[in-house]
Amino acid sequence: MSGHTHPCCKIGPSILCADLSCLADECRKMIHSGADYLHLDVMDGHFVPNLTFGHPIVKCLRPKMPDIYFDMHMMVQNPERWVESMADAGANQYTFHVEACEDIPALCRKIQESGMRVGVGLKPGTPVETILPYLDLFDVVLIMTVEPGFGGQSFMEDMMSKVQYLRTNFPYLDIEVDGGVGPNTIDVVAEAGANMIVSGTAITGASDPSQVIALLRNSVENAIQKSQLER
Repeated sequence: MSGHTHPCCKIGPSILCADLSCLADECRKMIHSGADYLHLDVMDGHFVPNLTFGHPIVKCLRPKMPDIYFDMHMMVQNPERWVESMADAGANQYTFHVEACEDIPALCRKIQESGMRVGVGLKPGTPVETILPYLDLFDVVLIMTVEPGFGGQSFMEDMMSKVQYLRTNFPYLDIEVDGGVGPNTIDVVAEAGANMIVSGTAITGASDPSQVIALLRNSVENAIQKSQLER
């Protein structure tokens, strides 16, 4: 998704907020509405209090949508445990939480060797400095703008300072934001410098998801254009 080029805008609906009883249809609907990728929240009931789904679901989805980018948000303890299973299931990106990881370089190597892109997530209370020594090991940094594991929380605008810091110092990094992002909060997220936008109910609950995706994309692309002109 990036390299030494300015990161482009990617919109990834969080399918956790969709109707899980007809997941493949919901995923297709999101892609047809203009989504660039799908954000799949894996929760283990330990790292976060909720329980969602694991690699068997991903493995079932993959043949139904062979070309769609699956971004696995692994809100799990012992994230190293699930790397092979997720790679085997057809995941494209494996985003683990720094708070759950004891050996960051080893886990990043494992993810890369399994053929997936490496993402790292930070809870709201985790300072961005925690990951700076390892930044060259990650493809994507995910800044959580709510506490992971609970739905329906309010967007934490003060997390944008993390996004701004990363964008200013690492202009080529893919920066993802997840939690309470929708039409009312997208401008502040875009202006801070995020280019990968995870949005749940704002998209999946909309009567016209394509309209919401287009609105989010427009805001991010305008901010990217503006920042490039300023440079």
